[in-house]
Amino acid sequence: MKRFYVGIDISKDWLDVAVLETDSKKIISEKRIDNNQKHIFKLINQLLKKGNADSYWFCFEHTGNYGLELMLCLDQKSLLYSVVPAQEIILSQGIKRGKNDRIDAIRIAEFAAIQNARLKPSKLPVKELLVIKQLLSVRRHLIKTRSSYKNSLKTHTIASKVSEDETAILICQKQIEQLNQEINQVERQIKDKIKSNQEIHRNFELITSVKGIGIIVAAQIIVYTNNFTSFDNHRKFSCYSGIAPFENSSGQKVSNKKTSKFRNQIMKTLLMNAANSAVIYDPQMKKYYSRKINEGKATYSVLNAVACKLIARMFAVVKRQNPYVIIHN
Repeated sequence: MKRFYVGIDISKDWLDVAVLETDSKKIISEKRIDNNQKHIFKLINQLLKKGNADSYWFCFEHTGNYGLELMLCLDQKSLLYSVVPAQEIILSQGIKRGKNDRIDAIRIAEFAAIQNARLKPSKLPVKELLVIKQLLSVRRHLIKTRSSYKNSLKTHTIASKVSEDETAILICQKQIEQLNQEINQVERQIKDKIKSNQEIHRNFELITSVKGIGIIVAAQIIVYTNNFTSFDNHRKFSCYSGIAPFENSSGQKVSNKKTSKFRNQIMKTLLMNAANSAVIYDPQMKKYYSRKINEGKATYSVLNAVACKLIARMFAVVKRQNPYVIIHN
């Protein structure tokens, strides 16, 4: 049976598609279509005239919301597809010259054909997870806006001592208060959406039993792991988050282990915040942190190790389906 790998470069308004046939090892079809369900289904029907559903494997990069309609259509047609980090595709291709959407689609198809043994099928997250993801994005925007007003408030407070006018201060304070209310409302909606799905809520309760893991960190982890279905183990998620340390040496030159610069920065920041909380409220982590600091380890390095331990604990409680219990010595 012939195998076809379909590389798709996703843009907001259109999709560039390249189809590679493994027998000839050549691109047999290229086209650009509008990024909407009508044209995606039309493309799929055209492709299925040349081969059955099992002979196709679609591959495209993580592009946020722009790829959701494509994933929906492929799911409805029961077609295999993999959503791959852009950096993974780029690093696999060595030195390349020239770039446009058409070339990118071809390179994605070639990547899928070469890496076929390593490709894992992806699936569209359940609707509750999509909503939680959107709400978390809105919350980040509100937090960023509030921080901007807080910074402005500081500068206006200094200026008002000279101008003797508090108009700007009052405006900033009003906006901050309104943003506080909106952030609280979004957080309540996140909780409600988590509770609306039994499987999501169960895992949420399990991972928040780990000291240091709060509501937002837990929600973000559930989104990024697709409710703990996208990563086989805690080590892979640590790598994805930029928490896992790797050896960095060459020849006789040996240096300390370092984390990779290829990371999900949002997740890493949240996990480091969780680590800071854990060393305060978790007796075991507090003891571990103090011991390592007394040994002369750098604070950031120790917190990174704590974050790794938190990830391991979360994956463990989900696997066992039992909440985490701190054993007091």
